[in-house]
Amino acid sequence: MYKLCYFVPETHLEKTKRALFDIGAGKIGDYDRCAWQCAGQGQFRPLEGSDPFIGESGALEVVEEYKVELVCEDGLVVEALKALKQAHPYEEPAYEVYRMELL
Repeated sequence: MYKLCYFVPETHLEKTKRALFDIGAGKIGDYDRCAWQCAGQGQFRPLEGSDPFIGESGALEVVEEYKVELVCEDGLVVEALKALKQAHPYEEPAYEVYRMELL
């Protein structure tokens, strides 16, 4: 089992969750579409050659984003990352993947 965490602007919060849920991520026992999310601020500076969804090259951006966490079965993690990247508006979405041990 893996835990997938990612950061996304509110405009694409539901779209990214739906894409992940549709491939089977977020299932815990007899429950599906399980996730945890919280609002916060992210920052980045697009470099020359980038094509940012928000902001412009060379300018520091501070944006309201959500951090979303959900679980993903071993066999789905590669497909989940593909689904996330397709649904996410950022050219380079920030995400983390953790292998979990079930006790």
